[in-house]
Order: sequence, then structure tokens, then C-alpha cells
Amino acid sequence: MSRPTRPDSSAQAEGVRLQKVLAQAGVASRRAAEELIAAGRVSVDGEIVREMGRRIDPDTAVVHVDGSRIQLRDDQVYLALNKPAGMLSTMSDDRGRPCVGDLVMQRTELLNQAGRLFHVGRLDQDTEGLLLLTNDGELGHRLMHPSFEVEKTYVAEVMGQVARDVGKRLREGIELEDGPVRVHSFRLVDSLPGRSMVELVIHEGRKHVVRRLLDEVGHPVQRLVRTAIGEVRLGDQRPGKLRPLNQNEVGSLYKAVGL
Repeated sequence: MSRPTRPDSSAQAEGVRLQKVLAQAGVASRRAAEELIAAGRVSVDGEIVREMGRRIDPDTAVVHVDGSRIQLRDDQVYLALNKPAGMLSTMSDDRGRPCVGDLVMQRTELLNQAGRLFHVGRLDQDTEGLLLLTNDGELGHRLMHPSFEVEKTYVAEVMGQVARDVGKRLREGIELEDGPVRVHSFRLVDSLPGRSMVELVIHEGRKHVVRRLLDEVGHPVQRLVRTAIGEVRLGDQRPGKLRPLNQNEVGSLYKAVGL
């Protein structure tokens, strides 16, 4: 039996009008999209477009609005998960331990849309918080590559009272066994008898790097939560819950890695 072919129409052959593509992507109404185009705020494949009759192929065109890339393909999925403590950052586990894949398998509509999803980076088993999942291989690869230095924000509950110079030491850099590491920013969130809550932003992705850093300055971590990756924030998302990223969040990730 021959494989069915997609019907070929003049609309498919010529592409789709740019303002319609923007409206379907949720950027703006078609009328507002026309105003964006007329104002020179829309680019296609690196070139500013002002004419209303421009047609594009949504599957291959790279479209930016105000410098932020717009996701056009409906077969690409971008999810934020609040990973609970005790769960592995893997899509399966041959020993039957709880893992991220268990949560994804419960969302059959996502699997039908996306096919194979993968996690972007990892959180160790005892660390909670934001983990991104996608089927966009190019974006996922860049987000994990250290050369793009995507910021990751963590909140940690640590032992002891944090001295005034700890932030300065972390910003200047700490020598670990696999090389020096420094944080982008550090602040004390709260202080209670015998323990403290701190927030730090770091570009690094080395294994257990946040725990090792804080242990090195004398404050072993009792609880660790990743609260943001770039401009994507965990907010009040409940543990174990998945949510789709919005257009602005996806655009911010593209921008962070130069896409």
C-alpha cells in the first residue's frame, strides 16, 4: 500500500501570509500583526519585513518580533516541570525509581503532540525545582552548553548564620577540585537560629556545583530549589506539575542562546 501524501494546494506552495502566522502563534490579532509589520518590528530570516503580502513557510522560517524569536511550529513542545525531591531527572529508570518520565507518561496528549521529549540538563535526586523539557533539539543543546552561560537561580536552606563576606567570596570565585567557580549574584533571603536561606545565580552546570560551593564556604545545604532558568521562573507552580511555556518565555530562551 502506498503511503498517503499531503494534499498540495496553492496556499501550501506559496506559504502563509505573515500576519496570519503571527496571529496563529498568539502574538497579536491579525490587524495588530499588520501594524507590527508596518512598523518594522518583524523580521523573517534576519531581514525586516514591511510588506503585508509576504508569505512564509511556518515550518522553516525564523521570525522575530522586537528581537524575540516567535515559535511557529505546532509540533514543538516546551514545558516547565517543578521536580519534587527524591525524583530522578531521567525519562526512565531500570531500577524502577521515580523519575521525570513517569510524570510525562501521564500526559498522553503531550506525547501525541511531541513524540519524544527530553529534559534540558539535570537536577540531582535531592534537588527540587525548575526543569525544562522539550523536543526542540537545537534549543536544548544550546541551553545545556556552557559557552552560552544561561543563568540559573537557586534558593538554598543552609546550616549556620551566613557571614557578611560569604557573598563576596562566592562572587570572586571558589577553587573546587575540578576548577574555579564563581556566582553571578548572591543574597541572604532569611536568617533563623542555626540556619539561613540564601539565593544565588550561577552560569555553571557542573555536577552538584551549588552544593559543593556552599559546603566549601562552610554552609552545607539542607534543601535546594532551582527557581529560574534565564527568564523562565518557577513561581507558584506545584511540585510534580507540568505547564507549557508561553510565547514570551520561549522567546526569552531563544534570545539567551542567540537563536
